[in-house]
Amino acid sequence: MLLTSDGRTTDLLETLMDEKMQVSVLKQESVDAANAGNGEPSAATNVPRDIVRESILIGTRSRTVVSHNMALIHASLVPPALLERIALGHEGIGKSISSIGVESFRKIVDYGKIASKDALDLHGKPIKLQFAEPCEEAFYKKYVIYFGLLPGIQLLEYFNPHLVKHRLEQ
Repeated sequence: MLLTSDGRTTDLLETLMDEKMQVSVLKQESVDAANAGNGEPSAATNVPRDIVRESILIGTRSRTVVSHNMALIHASLVPPALLERIALGHEGIGKSISSIGVESFRKIVDYGKIASKDALDLHGKPIKLQFAEPCEEAFYKKYVIYFGLLPGIQLLEYFNPHLVKHRLEQ
C-alpha cells in the first residue's frame, strides 16, 4: 500500500507505526528553474526560484526514521500560499497542501525496491539513506503532485525496510 497509494504517505506511515510523524528538513535550497536539474544554487534574481528539499520523517515517540525524501518544488507551478509554507520547512509537503486546502492530485511515476548503495536523488546523484539500522535494500516511491494540470512537485521517497519489524516489536 505504501508504494502504490496516491494519498498522503504520512497518513499511511502514522497508521503503520501507530504514532505521529514529524518532518526534519536536512537540506533545502533555492535553485534557478533553469538549473533545477543540476541542484546548483541560483545567482540570478529575476529567474523563478525552485526549491530542492531533502528531509526525513521521524516517529515522534519511537524516534525511528521511517522515510528519507527528496522533493523538487517548481515555484512557478505551485500556489503561492503553498510555496510560502514549504519554504518555512516546518511541516511535510502533504500536510502543507491539506492545511491550506489547495486541490491537488498525485501521479505515481515509479516504485519498487533498490539496493541502498544504489539510492539516488531526483537528479541522479548518489545519496546515503539516513536510517539508523543499516539496510541492504530499501523500498521507494517516485511521484508527481499536480495542481490542476500543472506538475508542481516531484517527490522521491525511500522507506525504511525495518518498519514492519519495528511495529511488530512494539
